[in-house]
Amino acid sequence: MSWTLTAADLPDLARGATLLGTGGGGDPYIGQMLVEQVLGDRGITILDPDELADDLFVIPTAQMGAPTVMVEKIPAGTEPTLALRTLEQHLGRRADATMPIECGGINSMIPLIVAAETGLPVVDADGMGRAFPELSMETFAVYGVHGSPLALAGERGETVLIDTGDDDRQMEWLARGVTIRLGGVGHIAEYATTGADVRRTAVPRTISMALALGRAIREAREGHRSPFDAIAQTLSTTLYSEVRELFAGKVVDVERRTTDGFAKGRATVSSLDQDGSELQLHFQNENLVARRDGEVVAIVPDLICVTDIESGEPITTEGLRYGQRVRVLGISTPEMMRTPEALAAFGPGAFGLDEPFVPVESRDLLAQHRTA
Repeated sequence: MSWTLTAADLPDLARGATLLGTGGGGDPYIGQMLVEQVLGDRGITILDPDELADDLFVIPTAQMGAPTVMVEKIPAGTEPTLALRTLEQHLGRRADATMPIECGGINSMIPLIVAAETGLPVVDADGMGRAFPELSMETFAVYGVHGSPLALAGERGETVLIDTGDDDRQMEWLARGVTIRLGGVGHIAEYATTGADVRRTAVPRTISMALALGRAIREAREGHRSPFDAIAQTLSTTLYSEVRELFAGKVVDVERRTTDGFAKGRATVSSLDQDGSELQLHFQNENLVARRDGEVVAIVPDLICVTDIESGEPITTEGLRYGQRVRVLGISTPEMMRTPEALAAFGPGAFGLDEPFVPVESRDLLAQHRTA
């Protein structure tokens, strides 16, 4: 059933989207401000994917670039709608709706800016089920919907069209180069598709899940309850049903650099028990792998989420700082993101990691087996 999202929902949505961003996706707080600026007291219609007409024409909209750039380079706010209109003109067809390409971080907000400016509805689904750093890392692409042609817009009104046919990796490579030359951030319209293909290829109801997560964390804090119990309870009835605490401790080291259009680096968390135990995170925009004392405890595409140790407020990779007390969670991804085809697109090997994918919920069993 369709529903209406209002400005009052945006803080909770931003919080939940930050969690689902697994450290990346860009800070949605900036996106929240941009949506509020154009939305006012109106609402945005959110469409349930199961109710989409087969021939509904959907153009997803998003931001691409290194999330570290967003700390100092705020978008004008007009870029995503310009990208949409540019792609519409190229295709000779108007969009009936827009949607996110990823539900994590600022890209939960970009389609809402477009919706507030154009009156288009937004589909409650996305093509990543979290955040990934590359445009080709989409469930859309995995299951046969390709991103090209892509329209890219810059803050000064620049527009670029990229058409690479079925080659989504080449599309990503070219768009990344343009984005770097626009100052590290660009806004895009891509993966134009139909309602029938949205149902077949997208991860469903991730906007409503992000909203429910953000609300659960806030209400738990207000009621002096554990936000981590609230996260687990909220996810228990979704496609992301398994939640594990991976580590709790203090951030003692962060190495971060913006290169090749990405924020890359690592962070080390030391145990508060002073037992010498450490967790090391490696990230490329998003957290990719967590190793506790050298042993992998969670790996992409499962979610690795860093939160404040008490409040449960999620922390992005660009927001990691020395001295923060954090709790690191591992969250399972839907089965459609764990197929051999999906793992080839955004599993460990896609990031040059040698370790195989093992579901975060299965690692408990492996640990029990080793100690038995």
